[in-house]
Amino acid sequence: MFLVFPDTSTVADYVSSTLINTVKSKPDAVLGAATGGTMEPIYARFIEKIRQLQLDVSRLTTFNLDEYVGLGVEHSQSYAAYMREHLFGHLGFNKARLHLPDGLAESLEEHCRDYSARMQQHGGIDLQLLGVGSNGHIGFNEPGTPFDSRCHVVELSERTRIDNSRFFSEDEMVPGSAITMGMKDITDAREILLVATGENKAPILAKYFESDVTETIPFTVLKRHPRARIILDEAAASLLPASVFQRAAAA
Repeated sequence: MFLVFPDTSTVADYVSSTLINTVKSKPDAVLGAATGGTMEPIYARFIEKIRQLQLDVSRLTTFNLDEYVGLGVEHSQSYAAYMREHLFGHLGFNKARLHLPDGLAESLEEHCRDYSARMQQHGGIDLQLLGVGSNGHIGFNEPGTPFDSRCHVVELSERTRIDNSRFFSEDEMVPGSAITMGMKDITDAREILLVATGENKAPILAKYFESDVTETIPFTVLKRHPRARIILDEAAASLLPASVFQRAAAA
């Protein structure tokens, strides 16, 4: 389940190539999109390869994992803005096929039900990208989130807000809540790639390896998924026994 690459560049090559293969084999695939620093080099390489191969992305459908409550699509720290900057604004996506939670929805509860229903109406996610938080959260599903949860509003833990504060200026507060795909929305995906890079992710990866499947470490649910892979660089894998992972080269 652990595939370890030398560095972030070779991780980005592998994951972007996996995305490209999905586009080639199923041009109308449904992709689950993630945000954060880990995804930036992956999207950059994906854009390069799409252009080089002159592939059409207009039939792809995407669903983003999450969005901060209270941030509109034009806010610089919204995940809608992130996706425009790092992916959507660079290729010929069909805007009608790009789905993101609405942090300004009038009724958050109704919006969450609708977001989960839309995923199911599209046949579910073919390939879901994930990062992982230092406390094991995926999406914004904090420790203790039920594995059968659907899209919902979550109060962000202090740890998560501290981790994410680096993306905000000193005079900006990290929002206290977010809309996130639920654990069941995520694990319903037919294929999952969780990507973790950097030494700061090594402790939670070690805890994942040592733990049983438990809601107190949300991403341990991936141990039950038949097609989940965990893609690491050597820094993130540094606390894992060498016997439990496969070393790989660039794609």
